[in-house]
Order: sequence, then C-alpha cells, then structure tokens
Amino acid sequence: MGRVMTQGTITETDLIMMERCIELSKAARTYGEFPFAAIVCDEQGIVSEAINRVARDTDVTRHAELIALSEAQRVLHRPDLTGCTLYSSVEPCPMCSFPIRETRISRVVFAIRSPLMGGFSKFKVLQDMEMSNVMPEFFGDPPNIIGGVLVQKAENVWRNCNPIIWAVIRYRGCFGGDPDPNLCLHWQGPNRSHRFNWHQIAQRMIATASRLRGQPTEPRRLENQTTSPAADREFRPEPD
Repeated sequence: MGRVMTQGTITETDLIMMERCIELSKAARTYGEFPFAAIVCDEQGIVSEAINRVARDTDVTRHAELIALSEAQRVLHRPDLTGCTLYSSVEPCPMCSFPIRETRISRVVFAIRSPLMGGFSKFKVLQDMEMSNVMPEFFGDPPNIIGGVLVQKAENVWRNCNPIIWAVIRYRGCFGGDPDPNLCLHWQGPNRSHRFNWHQIAQRMIATASRLRGQPTEPRRLENQTTSPAADREFRPEPD
C-alpha cells in the first residue's frame, strides 16, 4: 500500500503550508527551542500553528504537533479533526502520532523523515490498522502520509541552527537519510466509503451515564501549585 512518488503528488497548498511551517521552525530558534513546527489546516485555511515549547515550559511533552492539535480542537470546538491536514517540519514522533490517530486527522505531511523515532517510519503508529479495527471508538483510520516535502529547506534550518548538532543527528541516523531528496514518500491510507463515527457514539454514552450519576468531583488543585502567566501563553507568530 505504501509507495514512493514524485513531486507531482504534492499539491500547491501542501507547498504553501510547508513553506509556512519551515518559517515557523526558523522562529523557534529565537525562543531557545529546536526548529520543530506544526500547522493544522482545513479547507478554509490554517486552523492552528505552533512551535515547540519544551525549553520554555520545561516540559518534554510540549511538542509542536501536540500544541497545534490541541489548539485546533479548541478553535473548531470539536475533538474530531476529520478532513484536516497536519503539516510538520519533522516526521511526528510516537507520542504525537497517537493523538493524530485519536483526532482522526486525514492527512499528515512532513519534511524531514525520522527513521529512528518516527511514528510512521519506525513505530508504525500512523499506519497501524489494528488500532482502528479493534478500538474504532477511540482511533481513526490511518491518515494519508506524504513525507519529504521541501526537505532540503527544512534541513537547512536545522543546519543553520547548530551545524554540530545537525551533523551528530545525521551521523546517528536520527533524521533524514532519504536516498533522493527530489522524491517524496507517499502512503495511501485505507479508503473506506462509509464508517460509523464510534467516537461520537461512545462520547454520548459516557455523557448520558455521567448525567445519570450526577456531576463528577473536579480534581483538586495543589495549594502550592503556581502558574506563570508566561507559561499560559501559546506561541503567536508575529504577522508578516
């Protein structure tokens, strides 16, 4: 089902969005972050965009893809992102890939492949059929994947950010390693003409059960826990 395609597979929108994603990854350096960036868009355009907040929030889970997915759900007022495309400067890792499947993103487009840590190339989360077959209430079908879009531009950002770190990354085989930068990986997900939205059905059942039992008790906040106002602000890129 997977295959390698030429540049003709990529749409004009894909190129525009990936250009924007790479520009965001450049901006990440000014915030002390590695050049990771992600965008979620639908037919109307960009829904959300983000860069890593790992260094600023002192939190290894604050990946650009997770922040963009979270913001997209907030903006669209729904957890189901069917019909949306996620653009990422680097192939999403397994941690980011599970929410991609849970939110039912239809397409994932990335620049730099990650053969060591990739949720598609290495751990197969983005192409696993068993997840959605066994637990359709929680996981959507595998999305269509296009990798290697504007990969040379994305790699240049990493190289310019820190040539030594980039050299080590390439030497260890963490990122990149594509045999031909002019070719793009294209993996077609399953084409199902109709499928029940088990996620919505499950959510309605849970909501109904909660109403019958009464409102659950909210988790109690720790008395000494403090939140920095700066930590609550998501990345908002300056207008061009």
